[in-house]
Amino acid sequence: MKQRGKFLAPLLAILLASCTSQMPSLPDMPALLAMPSMPGLAAGPVAGDPACGGSWRLEGSGGVAVTPAEQGLRWRALDGQTGRFVFEKGTWNAYSGWTDRLEHRQIEFTCEGGLTHFEGTSATPVEVVVQETVFTGAKGTKLAGRLVLPAGDGPVPVVVQVHGSERYSALAHDSFQHLLPLQGVGVFIYDKRGTGASKGDYTQDFSLLATDAAFAAAEARRLAGQRLGRLGLHGASQGGWVAPMAALSVKPDFVIVSYGMLESPLAENRAQSIQDVADAGFGPEAQMAAGMLADAAGVVMASDFKSGFAELENLKKTYKDEPWYSYVRGEFTGEILQYPEVALRVAGPLRSVGTSWRHEGEPVLRQVSVPVLWILAGADREAPPAYTRSRLKTLQYERRPITLAEYPGYDHGMRGFGILPDGSREYTHIAPGYYEMVADFAAGIPVVPETYPEAVISPGR
Repeated sequence: MKQRGKFLAPLLAILLASCTSQMPSLPDMPALLAMPSMPGLAAGPVAGDPACGGSWRLEGSGGVAVTPAEQGLRWRALDGQTGRFVFEKGTWNAYSGWTDRLEHRQIEFTCEGGLTHFEGTSATPVEVVVQETVFTGAKGTKLAGRLVLPAGDGPVPVVVQVHGSERYSALAHDSFQHLLPLQGVGVFIYDKRGTGASKGDYTQDFSLLATDAAFAAAEARRLAGQRLGRLGLHGASQGGWVAPMAALSVKPDFVIVSYGMLESPLAENRAQSIQDVADAGFGPEAQMAAGMLADAAGVVMASDFKSGFAELENLKKTYKDEPWYSYVRGEFTGEILQYPEVALRVAGPLRSVGTSWRHEGEPVLRQVSVPVLWILAGADREAPPAYTRSRLKTLQYERRPITLAEYPGYDHGMRGFGILPDGSREYTHIAPGYYEMVADFAAGIPVVPETYPEAVISPGR
């Protein structure tokens, strides 16, 4: 889940770079940039900025949302289709999924006119009511937020989006600010401290972030007023640790976690390191050794690079010539293995973002009494789900109000993929029904298997 913040890449950059680097800005473009004719994309102006974002209902059923991403724009359909418009070499190109293949679908979109047709189906913009705000988070830090409600006067459920480990602006890039109102659900988003328009320093201190999330929920309640129906928290990836912590003080009506874990970030790194070696075709002995290296690297990391080096160096000497050694990556194991102790002692602390490395999610989740929907990606390489799945089933057996949903064959971010000849994954789409599942649970609609055919669902007792 990218807790390490890329603190070791490469060594010279470690020694010189600031730990608060931001996502690069989108490219400057002419206001009216003519797009060349190409399959799948209408000619016309497209701009890679937040003003181009929005959502559109398709005639008949379904809908599409557009947000800035990846030096351009990404569109997402409720059925899981997705693609991107990328500015490169002085022009805009359209690609399918996250691939380098030119788009074949017919999409008529301009920044000025929005989405007008999708695969021959007419599109109508979704009317919303938007309230911008600045509120006070933990330690008096000013955070920038936004409440987006479907147009109208009646009460609606509101979801507070709780950040993962990303460093970019949620106000610019969070797709749920469009995907949820498209389905009649309100949403409150905010820039994590140290990102976008929010003040403070970027951190991965879960307690601090949970306090910020609680303040965000209070602001969402205040702004929504009489239009507030149900209020809940949705945390994805690292937000899966933070959202349940915030729930203890927020007292929401529901909590949703997407591709999050119950074990600690250190255990996550261990599971990833073992999975790396297993995916490379090596057996139990090599996997066990990879786990030992991950544990030793974890001691160093959790000490803020002050201790644990003797055991780490002994294990490196023992295994450095093994054929599987170079495959060990994890969240940070592989990077730590690359450098000597002196470099790690100097460079490591410079990249520290206060990550709560030893935080365990299960004791917190046991204190959450409201309904919880936990959605796993079955082929998740960043957050291997085996342990979390097992513990959630135990909690269900204990009659905790937890609904467990899993999309087998999907990776982190609920991304579907194909396997390339070199064994790498080529990401093509989002799990069908995932966006609807989040909105349904927020609205109090039961999440049942027949509604989401690709998901394996275990309803709460």
